Amino acid sequence: MALIELEHVTYHYPYSKTAALEDITFSFEKGVFYGVIGENGGGKTSLCNLLRGLIPHFYQGTLEGRVTIDGTDVREWDTGKLSAKIGYVFQNPFTQISGIKATVFEEVAMGLENLGWPKQEMADRTLEICRLLGIEELLEKNPNELSGGQRQRVAFASILAMDADILVIDEPTSQLDPQGTQDVFEIIQGLRGSGKTILLVEHKVDLIAEYCDEVLVMQNGRIVRSGKTAGVLSAADLADVGATPPQVAAFGHAMAAAGKPLAGIPITLADAEAQVKRRQKEVRG
Repeated sequence: MALIELEHVTYHYPYSKTAALEDITFSFEKGVFYGVIGENGGGKTSLCNLLRGLIPHFYQGTLEGRVTIDGTDVREWDTGKLSAKIGYVFQNPFTQISGIKATVFEEVAMGLENLGWPKQEMADRTLEICRLLGIEELLEKNPNELSGGQRQRVAFASILAMDADILVIDEPTSQLDPQGTQDVFEIIQGLRGSGKTILLVEHKVDLIAEYCDEVLVMQNGRIVRSGKTAGVLSAADLADVGATPPQVAAFGHAMAAAGKPLAGIPITLADAEAQVKRRQKEVRG
């Protein structure tokens, strides 16, 4: 069953002559983890803004076509109810911190407070999420005095705390080091079995390859490729549509071009290692 449906959607930001999104038709299914990749300026963040309802409720502009979320047109959704339905982690954590709370604990709990959660349940949930993200040591700190990476974790925690059915995550690791990046992806991976629908924009395509069920490739405001992750990321012409293939996929194509093909084109390191070992055994006879 489609949870979000886009039918011939075109959108122009105010005063822009060029469409940020152009003639997009796509269905997002419940419980599927989608990765979104593509060139800068290709429309990825605009797609996030649309699914979150910032288009058309915040960014006015011109929206054509039909966008339905859980059967209701996005234009008809109450923005407060939509914010509880869809959690959005912004690309820039400095724009997501409210600026009005004195501690990280209060910042993470703010969404639950706005939803009217009982105090004890709100406190328990906030502590649970902060432990999950490893930010317990920040609970008493002022969120306005944190580093970019710390703010990214706090912004992520504030969204996870609300337990939304749909998560739209725009480059959550942009301010994180490699270990922080791995930690965040493991948390996202843990959400897959919860039945949530996740849309993740991320330039680190090797992580998209490892975690996502399906991949969308955007270019010039359009979805130019979509499908199962392995099929999309193993395509030899992926770079032709402005997307960088996983390093191991490039290795697989190079092996094939050298007349030493693997059993298939790998997209993860584990898959590549398994295929190389298999080929070595075959060569040895």
